[in-house]
Amino acid sequence: MATTLTPAQISDFIENGFLKIEAGFPAEVAHEWAATAFDRLGIDANDKSTWNVDRVHMPGSRSVDVAEFAPKVWAAACELCGGEDRVVSPWNWGDGFIVNLGERSSEPWQAASAECPGWHKDGDFFLHFLDSPEQGLLTLVLWTDVVHQGGPTYLAADSVGVIARFMANHPEGVEPGGFDFKARIRECERFTEATGKAGDVYLIHPYALHAVSQNILRVARIITNPPITLREPMQFDRPDGAYSPVERAILAGLGVDRYAFSPAAERRKIVPGRLVEQARLAAEEAARAAARAG
Repeated sequence: MATTLTPAQISDFIENGFLKIEAGFPAEVAHEWAATAFDRLGIDANDKSTWNVDRVHMPGSRSVDVAEFAPKVWAAACELCGGEDRVVSPWNWGDGFIVNLGERSSEPWQAASAECPGWHKDGDFFLHFLDSPEQGLLTLVLWTDVVHQGGPTYLAADSVGVIARFMANHPEGVEPGGFDFKARIRECERFTEATGKAGDVYLIHPYALHAVSQNILRVARIITNPPITLREPMQFDRPDGAYSPVERAILAGLGVDRYAFSPAAERRKIVPGRLVEQARLAAEEAARAAARAG
C-alpha cells in the first residue's frame, strides 16, 4: 500500500483520535460552495438581521467524488482505514451543510471540557458494534474558516479508548442513544477544538466523542461531516497483523495487541428521525428556488 502519511502523523492519529489535513482542497472552491448556503436558506450573508436560525443541518443537493475532488484527503483517509481495498468507493461529499450562525451566542463562553453539552458519537442510522463498518472514519470538511469562539467542533482527544472499552463490554450492540454520553465524557480529560481554514479537513476516528460549540462571534461557520464506509467489519485479530491505524487505535484503547470479537446480535439499520426534518428543509429550498425562477 502506498503511503502518504508520515509515521508521526499516524502516531498522532492513534494517540489523539484525529488528523488535520491542511489545504485538503482549494479554499476558493470551498468558498464557492459555502456561498450557495445562504440563498438556499433564504438569508443574506451580509445582513445578520436575516439570520433567523442559529444552527441548521441542511439537506444535500449535489455531490462530488472525493478521490477526484480532494485526492490528498482521499489518500490519507484510505491509509487510515487500511488501504483503498478496504473502503467503499466512491466516497462522496455533498452540500448537506451544517451551518452554525450563532449557537448559544448569548450564553457565557464555555471552553471545551466535559461540562459542555452535546458530546456524542456519530451514527444514528445503525446498531453499533465494536467492529461496525458503517463508519470507518469520520470527517469534518471546513467550507468556511472556523475560528476560536466561532463554532468550532470540540473534540475529546482521549475518548477513543473510552468508547472502545464500552463497546467491547456490549457485544449485543448499542443503540445510537444507548451510550450515556454524559458518563462517557466524564472519563475524558483532553479536549481541543477543530479550528482551521476553508479547505482544511479533519479525519476523525469513528469512536472520537465530539460536540457543537458556541458561536459567540456570530460568524458563518459551515462544515459537513461525511463518514467513510468500510467494505467489511473491522478486525482486531488479523493473522497477518495488518491492522489499520483506526483498528490500532481501538486495540490501544483496549490495552491489548489483538482482540477476538464477534457481534452477539444481528447487524441492523435504523431510520433516523432527522430525515423528516431534512425533507421539510428540502421542500422549502425548492419553493424558494421556484419563486426566484418565476
